[in-house]
Amino acid sequence: MGLNAEALRHGLDEIAARDKRMARAIAVAGYPEPRIRPTGYATLLRTIVGQQVSVAAAASVWTKLETLLGEAIPPEELLAAEFDALRACGLSRQKQGYARSLCELVVAGSLDLENLPADDEAAIAELVRIKGIGRWSAEIYLLFAEGRPDIWPAGDLAVQAGLHKILGLGERPAEKATRELAESWRPHRGAAAIFTWHCYNNPAL
Repeated sequence: MGLNAEALRHGLDEIAARDKRMARAIAVAGYPEPRIRPTGYATLLRTIVGQQVSVAAAASVWTKLETLLGEAIPPEELLAAEFDALRACGLSRQKQGYARSLCELVVAGSLDLENLPADDEAAIAELVRIKGIGRWSAEIYLLFAEGRPDIWPAGDLAVQAGLHKILGLGERPAEKATRELAESWRPHRGAAAIFTWHCYNNPAL
């Protein structure tokens, strides 16, 4: 699903109508490109694989896993794989634990990624049951894969840095302040989040 270009533009226009600082930033930086990922298990597994490594390293691990376990890396196949075989693909002991946690929940049917709760906080609570998936990762999944319109990952440093620029603040706001500053942007904070990533290293702002 994801937030497409039309949804992003609509959400940002709604915010800009109430907030002159956002309107100015949109005029200078333009609208952001959509960031859309597929829903489901594979996207969360990619999140685990990509933690604390470069994009290139994560892509290499993923390719090795696909070679070992088959395309889309079925959760049953990962659970059946030997520790050393997964380590040879680049998965550390810790990441194997995280990946197995995800696979076990999916295979057991206790985590239905196609029917997460409609309430955002309830959906986050479901996702953080997975070892290695914290609030930030859960929010990113709900924003990029499910396209939930009001997700606001206030703990993200780039969101904070983008907000610093957009609002002309004296310093980068902490997580609590970042959450409070966007309250008036409900229910379009998802579009605002994607816009902050678009802006945080934009030299025009």
